[in-house]
Amino acid sequence: MSFFKIEHQDKNSRARCGKLFTNHGEINTPVFMPVATQATVKAISSEELSEQGVEMVISNAYHLYLRPGRDVLEKAGGIHDFMGWKGGITTDSGGFQVFSLTDLRKISDEGVEFRSHLDGTSHFFTPENVVDFQLMLASDIMMPLDECVHYPVDKRYVEDSVDLTLRWAKRAKEHLAGRGKGAALFGIVQGGTYHDARKRCVDSLFELNMDGYALGGMAVGERPELINEITEYTASILPKDKARYLMGVGSPPEMLEAISNGIDMFDCVMPTRNGRNGQAFTSTGEIQLRNAPYKDDFRPIDPECGCPACRNYTRAYIRHLFKAGEILALRLISLHNICFYVKLIELSRQAIREDRFLEFKKGFLGKFCSS
Repeated sequence: MSFFKIEHQDKNSRARCGKLFTNHGEINTPVFMPVATQATVKAISSEELSEQGVEMVISNAYHLYLRPGRDVLEKAGGIHDFMGWKGGITTDSGGFQVFSLTDLRKISDEGVEFRSHLDGTSHFFTPENVVDFQLMLASDIMMPLDECVHYPVDKRYVEDSVDLTLRWAKRAKEHLAGRGKGAALFGIVQGGTYHDARKRCVDSLFELNMDGYALGGMAVGERPELINEITEYTASILPKDKARYLMGVGSPPEMLEAISNGIDMFDCVMPTRNGRNGQAFTSTGEIQLRNAPYKDDFRPIDPECGCPACRNYTRAYIRHLFKAGEILALRLISLHNICFYVKLIELSRQAIREDRFLEFKKGFLGKFCSS
C-alpha cells in the first residue's frame, strides 16, 4: 500500500484531502501537528490531545538525543510508549537547529558537530546516525538531516546549501534501505527564496523517490507574502501523488492559503507559544486575554468553540488566572488554541470534500481578519 492517498481534490483549487498510512494508524489530511519538541506538547497531556482530535504530533530528534537520551528512550520502547501517545509522530532531524544554533555548530560534508546548549558537550550528527536514532524512536515520518539557511542569504550560499542537503538526503535514503519497517522518509526542499534553487532541489529529490516532501527554510524572517509565493510555487512543482508538508507555518490565514495551494501537513508552535503569553485564536480574530477589557468579560474565549476551556471557563476567569500567576491560565488557552487549529483543519477537509473550500476560506478570513 502507498504511504499517501488522495481521496478528493477541490474542483476550484489545488486543495486536496487524503490519508497517510502510518505504523500508528491512518492520518487524515490536511493535518495539523502540534509541536511536541521534547516528547510533550507544552502544558497539554497526550490524553487531552487525543480527546480533542489531534492525530499526529511532531518531535525533535536533536533535543531528544540530548535529553533524555538514547538509552532511556530505547528502554522505554520508543517515543510513543515514552510519552503515552497512540497517534502518529513525525520527527525533525535537527536541521532546524543547524539554523537556530549557529554559534554552537560546525557544518562539514560529513555532517554537523553540535556543542550541546545544555552542557557544552560535543555531538556529531550524520545523515546515517540521524536515521538510526529516528528508527529507534519508532517515528512514523522521519526528516533527513538538512541545512536550513537564514533570510536573507546570498544566492551562492543557497546553491551550495542545496547541494549539501541533497547529498545528505541521498545518504539518508540509502542508509534507510532495508531498515525502515514502514517508517517514511521525506525529502526536504530547500532553496531559500530563489525559485530556480527550489526547482533544482525538487527535481533531484524526485529522482530519489522520497516518501513525501517537506518545504523547509520557511518562516525564518520572510514577510508573509513571500512565504505564500514560495509555498505556491514549490507546491506546484512537487509530485501530485506524494504528501506535501509545510514546515513551521503558521497562522490560520497562512495555513488556509497553503491548503488552497495543495499543502497536506503543517506544524507550528503558535497555538501553545502564543497561548502561554495570553493570546487566544477565535473565530473573529486573535485576542489578548491579559488585557484590561476582559476583566469582567464573562463570555467563553470563543462563543463558537466547544472545547473544554470554552465550555467551562470565562475570559474574566482566565485573565484573573494570568494576573494571579496561576499555571492553569497557560494550560487553558493553549488547549483552546490547539482545538481551534484542529477544528479549522477539520472544517477545511469537509469543505474540500464538498468542493467549496474557496468559499469556506473566504468566509473564515472575512470574520477572522475583520477585528
